[in-house]
Amino acid sequence: MYKVDIGVFAHNEAHQIAEMIAGLVSQDVFEIDTYSVRVLVLANGCTDHTAKTAHDCLQLFSDTGLHEVFDLAKGGKSRTWNTFVHELSRPDADILVFCDADAEMPNPQNISSMLSLLVKDPELRASTSRPTKDIAYYAKDLSFMEKIISKSGGNLYNWRNSIAGSLYALPISVARSFHLPIGLPVEDGFVRAMVATQCFADIGGEAKIDGKEGVFHIYESERNISTLIRHQTRLVIGSAINSAVFGYLNDLKDNSISEELRNAADDEDWLRRVLAERLPNRSFGWVPWSFLYKRLKFNIIKQKKSISIKLLGTLILGLAFDAIVFVNAQIKMARGTGVGYW
Repeated sequence: MYKVDIGVFAHNEAHQIAEMIAGLVSQDVFEIDTYSVRVLVLANGCTDHTAKTAHDCLQLFSDTGLHEVFDLAKGGKSRTWNTFVHELSRPDADILVFCDADAEMPNPQNISSMLSLLVKDPELRASTSRPTKDIAYYAKDLSFMEKIISKSGGNLYNWRNSIAGSLYALPISVARSFHLPIGLPVEDGFVRAMVATQCFADIGGEAKIDGKEGVFHIYESERNISTLIRHQTRLVIGSAINSAVFGYLNDLKDNSISEELRNAADDEDWLRRVLAERLPNRSFGWVPWSFLYKRLKFNIIKQKKSISIKLLGTLILGLAFDAIVFVNAQIKMARGTGVGYW
């Protein structure tokens, strides 16, 4: 019997939490005797009725297993992550599943497939799910801009070797080996780095992260260029902040990193102090240059593609968009934007 705790991260999701929970409890993992599943709805910093709506909805599915709703006064994805992992999950849990309240799972075997990877391979440090944009999945009556957005971004990384914060699973020993600093704008990149490097104990090691083909979840995509720029700017700022924090942690002695992260999970100003020490960088300012040419690097160097007219046009448009986001992120970080709650 494997004890599995599923944390549903919800911030002002009263309008869709019931639908999400209904989809979650239709997963076949609740019917498999191998697993003892507990669902924890983590309503954090909500100003609506997310907690009450979730509680009422879960009452309809009381026969699916253990469940509980937590109405957490303080918000923030990283803060809530720490609370779930180190305080609210069962002390004897075996696997933790992290799921956003806006994630949709059409495949009823999604979670059980993720868990089976971890059960079968003790060396695996994370099981992931492929994030899929809703406009790409449903693809009906899309505007010209929506068609472009539906095809962008997802081909810039290997999803099976990444962690999408909206849905992934960790063995309990991995999850409890570190904490997240309060205020991270993008927490999944930080989690991935901690998992892959074993908290910087194995910098050059290969990440033991994997996902099965056919395991995917749907998330709500941006629909126009202005919201897309705002969304991508947040991601770039988050990645730049993660890079600065990684540099700081990498300079520490290995045996002090876990302790430092425990302090960062309790100190509201820890992240700001680290950024003030590490940024701006003399060579690139606030955001590393690598964010500008990652699209070019992936499509040409890693994929070894010849430059066709179509690819060239795509790269030019992509680089123009990335340049706008890059400059926007530089300006916002210079003005003090960056550290903040999810």
